[in-house]
Amino acid sequence: MPTAPRPAHLAAPLPVPGPAPVPAHGLAVGPVAALDIGGTKIAGALVDAEGRLLARVQRPTPAREGAERVMAVVAEVLDALAGSPLWDSAGAVGIGSAGPVDAARGTVSPVNVPGWRDFPLVDRVRRLAGGRPVTLVGDGVAMTAAEHWLGAARGHADALCLVVSTGVGGGLVLGGRLHPGPTGNAGHIGHLSVDLDGDPCACGGRGCVERLASGPHIARHALDGGWRPGPDGDASAAAVAEAARAGHPAALAAFERAARALAAGIAATAHLVEIDIAVVGGGVAGAGEVLFAPLRHHLADYATLAFARGLTVVPAATGTDAGLLGAAAATRATG
Repeated sequence: MPTAPRPAHLAAPLPVPGPAPVPAHGLAVGPVAALDIGGTKIAGALVDAEGRLLARVQRPTPAREGAERVMAVVAEVLDALAGSPLWDSAGAVGIGSAGPVDAARGTVSPVNVPGWRDFPLVDRVRRLAGGRPVTLVGDGVAMTAAEHWLGAARGHADALCLVVSTGVGGGLVLGGRLHPGPTGNAGHIGHLSVDLDGDPCACGGRGCVERLASGPHIARHALDGGWRPGPDGDASAAAVAEAARAGHPAALAAFERAARALAAGIAATAHLVEIDIAVVGGGVAGAGEVLFAPLRHHLADYATLAFARGLTVVPAATGTDAGLLGAAAATRATG
């Protein structure tokens, strides 16, 4: 297999653990290279068939700089991975990127990386990776692939997985297989409208789940209701969650509103495609029962058809590695 050229600025080789065992489930033994690209960080790893990260690297995303500067950081991450002795055995590259993405065209247009609009990421990564096959999915689909492979959705044939953070994304598993859709965006629950007369959303719609349930909007609603940050000035959703645990009424109301929007979106998805589990990850899910208790309560109000009443909602299990694990899993699920 051809390999990428080794530039002069190649990073020092990364540490490598012992050999991976042959997996019982029949997946290829060789690792795959995974990229997790977002507005804050660009991470890379070599991931084996058991989901172990054999080598990893991370760099800050220069999100406000031009397209080529962002691409240069992607190249730097790949260069660092190429310093591992396992690089030559990596048979494919998976990318989970902030979206929108267009897997059919191999392009990305992340809302939080303004310099990338219809950027030909797949072609650029393929060239850097020596012609290896490249699979692109949105970050919500990547998280879904990770949770179905190794996380809370493992063993479920029909699942919705959500990332609730700065935005709200998601992905679907249907019939036991990852369902990214033609462009890699299927399951993007954040832009289901759950309030037809609601506030305009950045996507151009109105009353979207993301407009009510994302971290920044939870914080904004709490502020509008009279909550104020502490002496440290932290006005994040995590700070609102802490206030909600202490009983602050505006903080509780903000999470109640977010949970209701998420419940409506999850129920609509369950009624449409018959999922039996919804897995919720992302920074906002770190609020724990402040979010999950009202979410389960409202889900019972919305998921009313008989085939949706057994739907369960659980926290994600793959944590901060979800993007990398999911990018790797996507190469096996869709490649």
